[in-house]
Amino acid sequence: MPRPLGVFASIDAGLGVHLDVAHQLGVPTVHLHTPHKESRTEANAEAFRAKLRELGIKISVVFAGFDGESYADIPTTQRTVGLAPAATRTERLAELKEIADFARLLSSPETSYAGGPIPVGLHVGFVPHDPTCQEFADVVAATQAICDHCAPHGQAVHLETGQEPAGVLLEFLAAVDRQNLGVNFDPANMILYGCGEPLPALEELGRHVRSVHCKDAKWSADPGETWGEETPLGKGDVNFAAFLGVLDDIDYRGPLTIEREIPQEPERQKAEIGAALELLRSLDK
Repeated sequence: MPRPLGVFASIDAGLGVHLDVAHQLGVPTVHLHTPHKESRTEANAEAFRAKLRELGIKISVVFAGFDGESYADIPTTQRTVGLAPAATRTERLAELKEIADFARLLSSPETSYAGGPIPVGLHVGFVPHDPTCQEFADVVAATQAICDHCAPHGQAVHLETGQEPAGVLLEFLAAVDRQNLGVNFDPANMILYGCGEPLPALEELGRHVRSVHCKDAKWSADPGETWGEETPLGKGDVNFAAFLGVLDDIDYRGPLTIEREIPQEPERQKAEIGAALELLRSLDK
């Protein structure tokens, strides 16, 4: 039985295709990039739910992003992304709780893929590789805080892969020790960040995988030092036939959500996502 297909989409916040484009592409699910702060109101949530019902689209994850994050290069990403940077952690944790609350406002049986409260996802940032250091403990505590905020409402938290090897992420998940914490597995990120071969990483993390991004990339000549190159699906170093086979092995039956990050080229983005959907349809039978 084929898995449902999806795309990374947005309402007003830049990343991903617009919801109307997702509808034109014929996908039933989206990962939704968090709307701008001023848009996260009860009235807008009601309007967004109505729009989703009109388009016949359900949200599987709401993804958080924060002001000041930059993916210009790997060192900049390490300094600026997620809950890992100490200087912005308290402020971002507070906003992440607001984003999780907004994801719940978007949730209804007609708008949530799983039917219940929509999970919140994020790049937590570069987790320190030394589990005995204070910085590791501080990022663990922040992640526990968002999990504990979400848990009473039956809401999950998904951490996206890529900024650390699978083994480090497994140590981190064990240290956080929360039942509502899972992984959004992005195979291309493992390549882009130079953090390990994606298929063995997927096998290693399998029991924690709750959502996936279907994205492709080529390895950098200096993995971990410079970015790899994101490519259209099927044109990079991720073997998607094998990737889907590992998803079978770990019994993942959730949506296959395409992420293609070229919002500055909307027509090319739409065309490449359309080709990616056809590729996944041909492989996932």
